[in-house]
Amino acid sequence: MAKRRMPDELMFLVNRNALQKTTDVSMKGKTCVVSGSTSGVGLAGVRRLARAGADIVLVCRNRDKAESVRKELVAQHDARVGMVLADFTDLSSVRRAADTLLEDYPRIDVLINSVGLHSTKRMVTRDGLETVFCVNHLGAFLLTRLLLERMKQSAPSRIIQVNSEGHRFGGLDLDDLDWKRRRYKGLKSYGASKVAQLLTVWEFADRLEGTGVTINAMHPGDVRTNIGNNNGWLYRWWLHNVTWHFLRDPSISGEALYYLAAAPEMADVSGRFFHLTIDEKPAKHALDRELGRKVWEASLKLTGPKTGP
Repeated sequence: MAKRRMPDELMFLVNRNALQKTTDVSMKGKTCVVSGSTSGVGLAGVRRLARAGADIVLVCRNRDKAESVRKELVAQHDARVGMVLADFTDLSSVRRAADTLLEDYPRIDVLINSVGLHSTKRMVTRDGLETVFCVNHLGAFLLTRLLLERMKQSAPSRIIQVNSEGHRFGGLDLDDLDWKRRRYKGLKSYGASKVAQLLTVWEFADRLEGTGVTINAMHPGDVRTNIGNNNGWLYRWWLHNVTWHFLRDPSISGEALYYLAAAPEMADVSGRFFHLTIDEKPAKHALDRELGRKVWEASLKLTGPKTGP
C-alpha cells in the first residue's frame, strides 16, 4: 500500500524533524546586517555568520547588549562587528538606522530581519500603530525597502525575513490592523503580523526579479527564545519553566540562517517560505496575491513620510 503524504497544511509537523540542509561556504568579506541580533534567533544567526568569516552589523535597540555581543564575536571569531541602534516600535528610528547603514556601509550582501514581538495585551506605538504589527512587519518592511537600492548595487545579495509557522493563526484584517474593533488576541495579532510579512515577501520578490537580489522567509524552528518576555509574570513563568522544556537550542536557527544566506544552491531562489531549510507551502491565506497587493499598499502608506523625520 502506498504511503499517504501529509497534507500541505500539516507538513510543518514533518519538516520540524527533517534532516536539514547545511553548507560550509565561507562568508569572508560579506557584510551581513542583522536586526534583532542581541538575543534568540538573531543572536544565533550572527554567531554562525561570524564563525563563517562574515562582517556583522548588529541592528538592535539596546546598546549595552549590542556591545556585549560585539565583544563576544570579536573574541571568539576575530570578526569585524559594527552596530546601529534602532527601535522597531518607532519607524522614525528605523529610518535613521537605514540612513546610518547607507552612510557607513558601501555594500550590504545579506539583510536578515529577526526582530520579533508577541504580546498578550494590545499596545500601540507613539504613531498609533498596533505594536506587534509595527515591530514584526512594518519595521522590517521599512528597513528592507530603504536598503533595497544598496542591495541591488551589492548584488548578488540576499534578504531573509524571519517569519513563523505562527502565520497559520491568521488574524489579518486590513480594515482593523490596529485591533480597535475586534477583541485583541495575542496569537491572532502575532499571526496577522506574520501573514502580512509573508504577503509582502512575494511582492518584494516580484519587484526584485532580475536584479540579483533574492528575498525569502523562514520559520526558525521551535527554539528557546525570550520572545514574550514583555508579558506578565505568569506568562514568563510558563515560558521558562514549561514551554522551554519542549523547545530546542536556537543554534539550529543560526545554522538555517547561515545556509539560506550562504549556500550556492540558494543563489537564485527567491519568494519562498522555508521551515528552517526545508521549502514549505505556507497557509492558503498567506498566498492570496490580491490580498498581498493590498497589504503592500497599506504597508507603504503606514511607513510613509509621516512616520519619518
